[in-house]
Amino acid sequence: MTKKQLESYKSMKAEIKELQERIDFPDNNAMIGSSIINDYRSGYPVPQAVVGFDWDGMQRREKRYKRKIAELERECAEIEEFIENISDSMTRRIFRMYYLEGASQQEIGHALHLERSSISRKIHKHLP
Repeated sequence: MTKKQLESYKSMKAEIKELQERIDFPDNNAMIGSSIINDYRSGYPVPQAVVGFDWDGMQRREKRYKRKIAELERECAEIEEFIENISDSMTRRIFRMYYLEGASQQEIGHALHLERSSISRKIHKHLP
């Protein structure tokens, strides 16, 4: 697990929430479209505007969002599993607070009664 992957956790969680909101509350106006067809009822082509809702487009977009959510959730689960498998309790708590909860090193130091530099050393020591 790299530092970059760990740091992307909060962003991935936020993206999952955004995509789920787009599924739950779609912007239906974006799926309304118009097209021009030729009406031949009078014997010669007369352009006519046709307005409609793109149901297939909406289903494709929802399917794409669900696929992305599943991918992001899998990546988040890998990060959570990595952190939970850290053998040292203090380091595991630091990683959980820093990467999953988004606390600063100073806030973690205050909560765990450690210097900020100790927090930083434990993080860098555990990462490859």
